[in-house]
Amino acid sequence: MKITCLALLLSALPFIATAQTNAPTAGFRDLFNGKDLTGWVDVNTSKETWTVRDGLLVCSGKPIGVMRSEKQYENFILHIEWRHMEAGGNSGVFIWSEGTVPEGRRLPKGMEVQMLELQWPVLNPEKDGKPRPLGYVSGELFGAGGLKTTPDNPRGSRSQSVEMRCKGKGEWNTYDVVAVDGVVKLSINGKFVNGVSQASVKKGYLCLESEGAEIHFRNLRILELPPGTITPEQTAPEVKK
Repeated sequence: MKITCLALLLSALPFIATAQTNAPTAGFRDLFNGKDLTGWVDVNTSKETWTVRDGLLVCSGKPIGVMRSEKQYENFILHIEWRHMEAGGNSGVFIWSEGTVPEGRRLPKGMEVQMLELQWPVLNPEKDGKPRPLGYVSGELFGAGGLKTTPDNPRGSRSQSVEMRCKGKGEWNTYDVVAVDGVVKLSINGKFVNGVSQASVKKGYLCLESEGAEIHFRNLRILELPPGTITPEQTAPEVKK
């Protein structure tokens, strides 16, 4: 199985390289058309949370919650560009996610690819006042809401990047997420630096997260890869429209 995942990853590298540009990419499909929210469904935020401005997808950060893709995805390459507009901003993209949020919670079960502005560890210190670990702010990967993974670079149950590559407030960051058969590899600004494996869920929705601060998204694209063997337990429940 590891050989299969590696082969798929290697075969995907030319597509990832092409996705780094703004030019149309063979095989990739736009997830955001630059005009409206076609293809996305609000889960637990508001009409004011997600807007389109100058071709960008703008999230106000309020209230905390998510919007999801209309369909589920299993194996794929996701290209997404983002920038925080506030110091210490918090957001992320969920993959293999459930399309609903349980009562009493604000975020769904899913595999989160963290998007934090560089000042977040300083502005959200530990109880003793010390800054939180810097590993938070460069694409941490972790299962949320009960999804389990095995981290490549453990920080507890989370996986932290081996290299700090994210840029700060007002600067664009590029994530390329390769998700195959429960394995996730994350490239930040042109270099693979993080990953997890053995995800307990391997098919589900994509969710964009609103978590308190304004964030912008652009060039959201996906390349679907061949499916694998998957059980009902490894698939997020389908949400009926």
